[in-house]
Formats: sequence, C-alpha cells, structure tokens
Amino acid sequence: MVALSAPALAQDAAPATGDAPPPVSAPAGTKRVFTPADFTRFAPRTALDMLNQVPGFSIRGEDTSSRGLGQASGNVLLNGKRVSGKSTDPVTALQAIPAGNVTRIEIVDAAEVDVPGLTGQVANVVYEAKKKISGQFTYRPEFRAHYADPLYTRGDVSVSGTTGPVEYTVSLKNDASRSSAGGPTVITRGDGSLFETRDDRWTGNFDQPQISGQFKLDGPGSSLGNLNLLARRFNYRFDEISRRDRASGPDLERELSQREKGYNYEAGADYEFALGGGRLKFIGLTRSSDEPFFQSALLTFNDASPQIGSRYVQDGKSKELIGRSEFRWKWGKTDVQLSGEAAFNSLDLVSRLYSLKADGSYAEEFFPSGTGKVSEDRYEALATMGRPLSSKLSVQLVAGGEWSTIVQEGPGGKERSFFRPKGSLNFAAQVTPTFNANFKIIRRVGQLDFGQFLARVFLDNDNQNAGNPDLVPTQQWRYELELAKDLGRYGKTRVNLVAALFEDFVDIIPIGLTGESPGNIDKARAYAIDWNSTFQLDPLGVKGARINLRALAQFSSIRDPLTGDKRPLSSFTDRLIEADFRHDIPGSDWAYGVNGNYSHVTRAFRLNEVGRQWEGPVWLGAFVENKDVFGLTVRASAGNLLNARSRWDRTVYAGRRNSAPIDFVEKRDRLIGPIFSLSVKGTF
Repeated sequence: MVALSAPALAQDAAPATGDAPPPVSAPAGTKRVFTPADFTRFAPRTALDMLNQVPGFSIRGEDTSSRGLGQASGNVLLNGKRVSGKSTDPVTALQAIPAGNVTRIEIVDAAEVDVPGLTGQVANVVYEAKKKISGQFTYRPEFRAHYADPLYTRGDVSVSGTTGPVEYTVSLKNDASRSSAGGPTVITRGDGSLFETRDDRWTGNFDQPQISGQFKLDGPGSSLGNLNLLARRFNYRFDEISRRDRASGPDLERELSQREKGYNYEAGADYEFALGGGRLKFIGLTRSSDEPFFQSALLTFNDASPQIGSRYVQDGKSKELIGRSEFRWKWGKTDVQLSGEAAFNSLDLVSRLYSLKADGSYAEEFFPSGTGKVSEDRYEALATMGRPLSSKLSVQLVAGGEWSTIVQEGPGGKERSFFRPKGSLNFAAQVTPTFNANFKIIRRVGQLDFGQFLARVFLDNDNQNAGNPDLVPTQQWRYELELAKDLGRYGKTRVNLVAALFEDFVDIIPIGLTGESPGNIDKARAYAIDWNSTFQLDPLGVKGARINLRALAQFSSIRDPLTGDKRPLSSFTDRLIEADFRHDIPGSDWAYGVNGNYSHVTRAFRLNEVGRQWEGPVWLGAFVENKDVFGLTVRASAGNLLNARSRWDRTVYAGRRNSAPIDFVEKRDRLIGPIFSLSVKGTF
C-alpha cells in the first residue's frame, strides 16, 4: 500500500463532498449527456466509478455464451466502439481508464448507434488519452471471520498514454478470491430414519493474475487500428474435510481436494479504413487455453476398514481462431453494414479415473468415453440496415444466418452440419424528451460447451455425465421491451420485459438405460420483469444521498425429459431484490452506505436427484468511505451482517426418480460468517 500510494501523494485531491449536485443529464437530441462535473461528489478514480453512478443504468457485459465475435450484446461502448476482444469485459476496460481522461458519458438508444446487436439503453463513454502518462491503481484485501485464508493479492494497476499516433493502456490485474463455509449436514434414509450426521468445512482459494495491453493506432488518414493482447494464469485450490458420524457402522472422515491450474491467452487486432464511400474493417482473434483439472476423494474409517479413494484427472486444451470483416456505408438516411465471419473452435480433452488399491497405490480404471476431440467450423453472414423513421422513431434490422460443422473424434464420434437463421429487429422511440421505449426481436444461436460431448465424473457429489455426441446449440426467439423514464433531479426509473422461447434447450437428459448427460430438449420458455431505478434524495432534503433499487421476477417452463411433467428450469433465479443506499456527507470527504439483496433459485433436476443449492437468502452489507486520505480513496466494508448461510437440500433416489424409491435425503446448513474488506484507490 505504501509503495502504491507514493505517486498519489503529489496529486491535488478534487473537491468531493455531498454539497455537489447529483448527476443530472443534459439533453442533446435523443441523447442524455453526463459530464465529469456531474460526478464530482463521488471523487471517481476511473471511468467505471463514473458509470456506476449514472442514475438508472446497470452495466451489462457481452454475452459470454455468444458464438465467435458476432455482434455486440452488452450495453457499453468506448468512443462509440464495442469493447474489443472476448476476454476483456466492460468492467475491466472501464477500470483501466482514469476518470480524468473521460470527456462525457452519453446514454443513447441502441437503435441509434452504428453498432449492430445492441439493445435498450447504451452508455457511450467518450474519453481521450493524455499526452503524458497517467494511471490508476486499486488494492482490495479481504478477510473472513471463519475458515477462509486472508486475501492479500487482489488488485489492479493500469498505465495509459499516447506516443505519436499510438494510444496505449497496459494493465496488471489479479481477480483473486477466498471462499469458505462450514457446518452440519444431516443424511436421512428414505423412511426418515437417521443415517449419518456430518461436520463439514471447506476453503477455496482462487488467483488469476493477468497482464493485458490495448494499443490504438490513429491513422494514416482516417484509418484506425487496434491491437489487444492478454495473458492470464489461474490457480484454484479447494479442500474440504467432512467428519461423518453414522447411526450404525464405523464413523469416517472424507478428504476432498480439487486443483485447477492453467493459463489462457488472447490476441486480437482490427483495422478499418475508408473505401468507396464507406468503411471496411478487418478483425482477427486467436485464443488458447490449457486447463488441467484434478479431483480426489479419500474415505478413512475409524476402525480397521480399508480406505476407499478415487481420483479424477482431466487435461483440456481449447483453441479458437476467428476472422471477421465488416463493410458499412451511408445510403441516404440509412446505415448499412455487411459482415462475414469464420470461426474455428476445438477442445482436446484427456480424462482419467483412478481407484485406490489395498497397497495404497492407485490403479487406472477403464474410462474411454472421457477422452476425445470436439471441433466446430462455423461461417456467418449478416446484413444490417438502420434508419430513422421520424424524428422520434428509428429502426434497425439484422438478417442472415450461419453454417456450421461439428466433429467429434473418439468413442461415439460423428460429424454433423447445420444451417441456422439469425438476426434481430429493433425499434427505438423517444416518446417524450424524458421517456423512451425500445422493442427488440432477436433470433439467437448459443455457444456449445464442448466438454459436455464427453463423459465427466464428479467425485464431490458422486455423480457422472455419460457424454452426448448428439448435442446441438440452443436457439431462441427473444422479445425485449425496455421503458425508461428520466425523473430529472429525482433520478431515473427503467423496466425491462423479456420473453425467451428456446429450441434445443440444454438440460440433463437420459442417455441409454441408466446414464445421464447434458442434452437437448425441444422447447423451453422463460419470462422476466426487471425493474431498475435510481432515486436522488437531494430534492427531498437529504442532500448527498441516493437509493438504487432493483426487483426481478422470472418465470420459466420446460417439460421434464424423464416424467414429461412441466417444471421450472434448473437452478434458475426466479426472484431477486436489491437495494443500495449511499450518502455523501455535505461539507466533508466522507460517505457511507448500506446494501442488501434477496434471491431465490429453483431446484436443480438430475435423473436420480432433485435439490436446491443456494447461499443467503438475504445478504446485508455496509461501508464507510473517505475520498481524500493522502490523495487516495479508502473504503472499509463489512458484508454478510445478517449471517447468510450456505445451504443444499437434495433428495437422491436409488435409480431414476420417476420409478425408484428414495435412497437418502441430504440437508446442509453451513456458516459463512461476516466478510471484511478494504479498498484503496488512487491515480498518478
């Protein structure tokens, strides 16, 4: 901390008190514009700090399930462009932009920007790199009262500047975390009699250091180029001790260990230039990862019984190569874009299963279905047209399709080819100067998890996927309506209505007579009502205060592949309430706040069990912040003040749950405890 804060000591702290007015956008046509002065009261260090304070706006990252690069799917633009690459999310990109470089933030309807694929309200963060070198850093240690190791290694630092025609940002970041829980588990038999009680404790340590660089070339002429580089290592260590007291028979202890240690990298570039009255853009991206996985379970009895142990080892190497071109031009009032993309994905997976022998060594078992190679070659062509229909209404149409070939090598391997239409139709209406509406129809094709084609063992829960070479991507028709009302000095309110109609939905299905694995179900439905609002309390006399509220209700339906009955989607969040209060105290550098949320998830369904796993259901936290501690912003936070728990209730059957009797019922109730964290932010 001392070393990182030294450059910031020479900085003059910007005035940041609750005396400054709350953020209120200025109308600019159909845009709502926020300037740096609107965020003075918050003393932002990065563009992320600023965007987080825009009333009624929530950052939505790019859809990680999307195929290839495709069209944009988030709601954040940087200088009118989508966030480049697949591994760099908007939060990471915004964290690397010092607040002093931001010129303004524009909130605009998606149909009015020249970026196909966006929907609803979009934030365009307009910034410029300074000639001199500037940067920011954040250090965020965390401590838990029970079980977990302290976290000292989480933070980030970035440096930005301009050299000639090249604008650059270089970042170092570690998205580290520590997690833990402990407490009782009770196992009862199908007839309700006690079988076993457990005292379980686990810890999980995750570190993911990465270095990234973004380089922008301005010129020659009107041409623009970007180069994005990222290298990341990850290390996850999970250990659980479960002491088990049986109603009859010997007691025992289970040691469960899991290790994941590997790397991934990404390199992407794009270059655009004027051509024939339009702009031509070429994009290339390559990604690669090596993700070894190890899991072991060892049962030790308190009598002379021999130990029972298993080990599961998996090494997966994945690659992705994408080439894309886009040509756009103006045809009267119509913006037109033609795009083509080729993407090549592959996963080479080797899995091995071992069992403990009497002499203490491990013998490899026959497990050929866990090893193989899966690849997909995909080609996409899309045409986009967007134009204003009037001064208050605009439309954007995207139409096209994709051709793909999926190949699995190994046991049960096969080759299949498909054609799938895709696209969207988006209307944006500025009904009044303070009220707008967006309606969008989307035809979307999801990404495949190649690991689901092959068999997989789960030693922690005694489950196994058989693998499924017949998997195809989920497709959906999606309908979205967003209504947003600017309340002026009082804030902003927004509601989203969503309906998603799925085809070939991926869920657990029967494989053979006794197996199960992810597979496709013909149809599924999901509906959502999502209300998100910011209310400024200055006009009500509480100067410097504001409240963010969110309420989400989701409904879903799918026909169970085993019973044929309708049920909700597995592990689907159907209720969520979030509230956040912040008060920047007038006449001081101090701020404080509280935040809380409640969530509920549906049960998860496998063929031999039904259960619900969740944490909470209510979380409460509080923070105190000072915006000028030797030129730094320092925040102390305490979380889980209402003692949210880690729970899992599941019923396991002796066979398939539509015909077999109950084998056992498991109820977990584990302590998480309070969580204390510190955040230190500075610029240089």
